Amino acid sequence: MSGGDAVRLQADAARALGLAALQKIGFTLEEADVITTSQIDAELCGYPALGLARILTISEHENFRKPRGAIRMQHETPVSARMDGGNFPGFYAVYRAAELAIAKAQTSRFSVVGMRNCWMSGRSAYYVEKIARAGFACAHFACSGDQVAPLGGKKALLGTNPMAFGLPGEPDPLVLDVATSATNNGDVILAGRLNQLLPEGVAIDPEGNPTRDPAAAIAGSILTFGGEKFGHKGFGLSLMTQAMGLMAGTVLTNGRPADFGFLFIVFDPELLMPLPQFKQHLAALLGEVRTTPRQPGVSEIRIPSERAFAERERRRRDGFTMPRQIYERLQSLSKG
Repeated sequence: MSGGDAVRLQADAARALGLAALQKIGFTLEEADVITTSQIDAELCGYPALGLARILTISEHENFRKPRGAIRMQHETPVSARMDGGNFPGFYAVYRAAELAIAKAQTSRFSVVGMRNCWMSGRSAYYVEKIARAGFACAHFACSGDQVAPLGGKKALLGTNPMAFGLPGEPDPLVLDVATSATNNGDVILAGRLNQLLPEGVAIDPEGNPTRDPAAAIAGSILTFGGEKFGHKGFGLSLMTQAMGLMAGTVLTNGRPADFGFLFIVFDPELLMPLPQFKQHLAALLGEVRTTPRQPGVSEIRIPSERAFAERERRRRDGFTMPRQIYERLQSLSKG
């Protein structure tokens, strides 16, 4: 983006913009605070498609026009919970599920928490990092429906279905967050807002033909990652993530996923070894990875999440840019 196409914001100003827009469209200050905090973190870590632009997508989403209710417990044991998200955006409901997963793990050293009846949760890394910084290991599975075609299919059935993992480390946790699709839905929507083309090989139109047009991709399907040669790997992981979501209570309609499902599996590493010992082992492993002899032209071997952590600190200091059309639409939304 050129200077005229972008607006530079400091985190505090961006946060105020997000809070104002969310409250204007009907969220309480507490709800808006939880949602905006996640989105600002996405902006700081360098993921604008999952940042404040998602407020526009929330306001346009079909579920936004449906009533919201209280988040309710559907089934609970000392170490587990299955919850109904009250039709809240996942940015809010999934955060509450992560909080409960931590609280139960603090008491029982293990927890498994599922959340359904909510939608669009943003970066899965945001939640698993929170859990890892609380001292726990975590696996998180998030699924939806009707965005991604099964391998060889030309009609969307699966979600983009990210899976994420977090491990406590020193000074920062090790975090991995990957969609099982070739691109995520937020990137497709943002590309459409900015009149940009998609990369080659990530989507098909409703007839099953390859497309770079975001509108055709939304009408058609995103593909699983891996391309023609390795697409079975992305499809297999996508299907398993979708199946894990069933344990969170994901609703099926005529055998098709009709709901989002979010599942956290959390445990205390000290069930297996003292936490300081695990952190030492993890640091040693990552040190060996970093110092592996590199191929020509490779300046460094990067560890998952390190780039995002460094970018977060830089952007906290220097601010970040937002496409002007997104900024102006958020301003308009915040003024009603």
